[in-house]
Amino acid sequence: MKALIFDVFGTVVDWREGVAAEAERVFAPKGIDADPRAFADAWRGEYQPAMERIRSGGRGYVPLDDLHRENLDVVLERFGLSDRFDAAEREAFNHAWEKLPPWPDSVAGLTRLKQNFIVAPCSNGSFALMTRLAKFGLLPWDVILGADVARDYKPKPEVYLACARALRLDPSEVVMAACHNDDLAAARAAGLPCAYFPRPKEFGGDEAIPPAQDWEVVAETLEDLAAKLGC
Repeated sequence: MKALIFDVFGTVVDWREGVAAEAERVFAPKGIDADPRAFADAWRGEYQPAMERIRSGGRGYVPLDDLHRENLDVVLERFGLSDRFDAAEREAFNHAWEKLPPWPDSVAGLTRLKQNFIVAPCSNGSFALMTRLAKFGLLPWDVILGADVARDYKPKPEVYLACARALRLDPSEVVMAACHNDDLAAARAAGLPCAYFPRPKEFGGDEAIPPAQDWEVVAETLEDLAAKLGC
């Protein structure tokens, strides 16, 4: 193992509470009483369908920033809020995805792993989004990798393989780390070893999703992952 690449939304940062906090902040001055967490869930719910149109070849590659912005229009319409936000306000609201708080162990765990391994995101987020998110949360990445490298979206195998190529490493030397079993299954099929740890509160609950396969490393937290890898 020479590098670890990470899913970010859900695994490293808390997208739900981060987006809900920004929704609450922009709703309050307008007197909007919509549930900010329901709004965050709905916005995230448009994520996979928007990317699937690209993965399936129905649309050329579009960075996630732009898909989020398009999806925001859809969700504002669904919540009956289309007339409450002008174009500039929508653009500002879209930056919610750059202000997601890291989970409490994320920075410490990545910092420990960084002592012995290259650490990088393998996210569907763009270079711009991942860079600003790292600045916001003080995430100590060595390099930004992911969808913009491959010009495609996970779980397409090219995303994982492009990350390995960018590091001039064999896929077998690059560990994919995530709290999502489907992400890891796709990475394993592409030849990468996998590390799993749960994030029970990603969707607001408390129950951890168990590992679906005998992943190469199974940990309790990101800091536990660092300990299991000798960091």
